[in-house]
Amino acid sequence: MTATELTVEGVTLTAGAHRLVRDVSLTARSGEVIGLVGPNGSGKSSLLRAVYRVLRPRAGSVRVDGADVWSVPVRRLARTLAAVVQETGADFDLTVRDVVAMGRTPHKRLFDGDTGEDTLIIESALAWVDAEALADRPFDHLSGGERQRVLIARALAQQPALLVLDEPTNHLDVRHQLDVLGLVRRLPATVLVALHDLNLAAFYCDRLYVLRDGEVVVTGPPGEVLTPALLREVYGVTAEVAVHPRTGAPQVTFLPGEPTGAAARESVGRTP
Repeated sequence: MTATELTVEGVTLTAGAHRLVRDVSLTARSGEVIGLVGPNGSGKSSLLRAVYRVLRPRAGSVRVDGADVWSVPVRRLARTLAAVVQETGADFDLTVRDVVAMGRTPHKRLFDGDTGEDTLIIESALAWVDAEALADRPFDHLSGGERQRVLIARALAQQPALLVLDEPTNHLDVRHQLDVLGLVRRLPATVLVALHDLNLAAFYCDRLYVLRDGEVVVTGPPGEVLTPALLREVYGVTAEVAVHPRTGAPQVTFLPGEPTGAAARESVGRTP
C-alpha cells in the first residue's frame, strides 16, 4: 500500500437540471487525510461519487497521480482506489470473511483462489476493525455498525493507495468511531473522507474542505477553518471553538439559541 495524489479540478456535477456541485477543485497530497464537511445537501457525497467513478463530471477532471480516473480501466483503478459508501444497496448472501475477501478481487485473475498472502491480508483487515469474531457470521444478519466495520475491512483488504470514505462513522459506537478513524489516520494511504462530526474531522484530518450548496466555501487546516463565524455562516448555528488542552485540536461546542444565517432566513414565515 503506497500513498498516491488526488487532484480534483473544476468539477461540476449535475442530475438532470439540478446542479449538485459547481466548479470544485481539491487536492489530496500523498499520505494526507482530507476531510469534506458541510451541511446535508452541500455536495459531499456527490463529489465523492465523482472521485470513485460513479458520477461523471459535466465539467472538470478527477486525476489520480495525473491519470484521469475515467480513462483508467476499472480493474486497474480498483488496485489503487477503494471506496466505502453510505449505502451499499445490497444484502450479501455471504459470510463476513467472504465479503472481506472480495477486496482481493482486483489483485487476482478470474477464477483464482485465495493464496496464503490473501488469507493473511483478509485476517489482518478483520482484526484492524475488530471484526474477527464476526468472520463466520452471515453478512446479512449483522447490525448496521457491524456491517460498516466489515465494509471498511473489505476496502482495507483491497490495499488501496487512495481510500475514499463517505461518513464511515455512521452507525458506529464511540469506541469504534475512534478505532476506525485512528486506523485511517495510520494507514500508508491518501484518504478523502466526508464527515458530519466536526470534532472528529478536526482531530483526524490534515485539511478540511467546507462545502455549502455544492461549492467550496473555505479550505485549510482545521484550526484555521473551524471558527464561530464560519459555523454561523455555513451551518446557521452558534458555537464556541476552543483548543483542546490535551490534543491541541479545535473543539467545537454548539450552543442552544436562535438560528442564524441561512437557518434564520429559512425559518422566516414558518408557522410555530
